[in-house]
Amino acid sequence: MRYLCVYRPGVPEGTRPLPEEQAAMGKLIEEMSKAGVLLATEGCEPSSKGARVRVDQGKYTVTDGPFPETKELIAGFCLLQVKNKDEAIEWGKRFLAVVGRGESEIREICEYGG
Repeated sequence: MRYLCVYRPGVPEGTRPLPEEQAAMGKLIEEMSKAGVLLATEGCEPSSKGARVRVDQGKYTVTDGPFPETKELIAGFCLLQVKNKDEAIEWGKRFLAVVGRGESEIREICEYGG
């Protein structure tokens, strides 16, 4: 089963991790890779470099960042291949232990086709 884990930070946008936090994250990513569960992971640039696109009845609205609602900001993601949701949650907890603050939304990827 594949799960998308979206990270929303508990610190102000643009806060850079300390060198020891970066090292701990590198170790976790290496461990996830060796365990064969990590399919992809990336961090996001600040929202000031982004845009939001909305559609309502065929009319598109584009809003350039930055976005003021920090609780809605996405700072990064990872894509996991695990046995079940419980395993995805455990990896999510380990990630949050490294970053120290914030939340990770964990969503199963729909598998279509036949």
